[in-house]
Amino acid sequence: MPIESIDNRRLYRQIADQITRLLEAGEYQPGARLPAERVLAERLAVSRPTVREALIALEVEGWVEIRGGSGVFVLDRPETHAAASGPAPEALPTPGPFEVLFARDLIEPDIAALAARNATPGHLAALAQALGEMVCCSAGDVRRIEYDREFHFALAEASGNSALLLAIQALWTPRVQPLYRRLEDHFHSEQVWQRAIIEHREILEAIKHGDAKAARSAMHRHMRNVRTRFSSSWSES
Repeated sequence: MPIESIDNRRLYRQIADQITRLLEAGEYQPGARLPAERVLAERLAVSRPTVREALIALEVEGWVEIRGGSGVFVLDRPETHAAASGPAPEALPTPGPFEVLFARDLIEPDIAALAARNATPGHLAALAQALGEMVCCSAGDVRRIEYDREFHFALAEASGNSALLLAIQALWTPRVQPLYRRLEDHFHSEQVWQRAIIEHREILEAIKHGDAKAARSAMHRHMRNVRTRFSSSWSES
């Protein structure tokens, strides 16, 4: 398989473009299964999460279909569909979901710690309201993303630093874009959502008690668990 090793920036996009060229050249016909994520990662000398982001980008653009438990299959993509489907590569968010989660894990634990020190009763009420809305949502309710965002924005406001709020708003932009949403769709479930609610409650409890160390740890644990969920196996046969 003529795939070259990649070591530059924006790896997921470069990998997606390379696979696209292979598909355009007929290397894999419609209905064919692509090599497993593990195999692609080994051949490209990159991490499996990076390959996963590339495959999700290809699915968003209509090149492949990811079937849990079966693998990734090439779709029949007539030229009329190719011209009209999905955003062009440049229109996709530059950072991949795992880059965003990594950045959030660098920033949000310290935001939580600051919130534990600086939160006012008004901030605590806003956090409690956002969490209450999350609790009332099911995993299939599209509003869950809005309520999740409200919690994290309220947390940033409670930090007392408006620059951190701007940073979180910027980092949440990719959260509602197709690449991130499609990745989440593959791994989201009621069990995952309920676990996320518990993690948010642990963050809030630490902030209520003014425990900066516990708040930092709870947020870091939440971000780590999100990455772990998104990195879980496709269960390929």
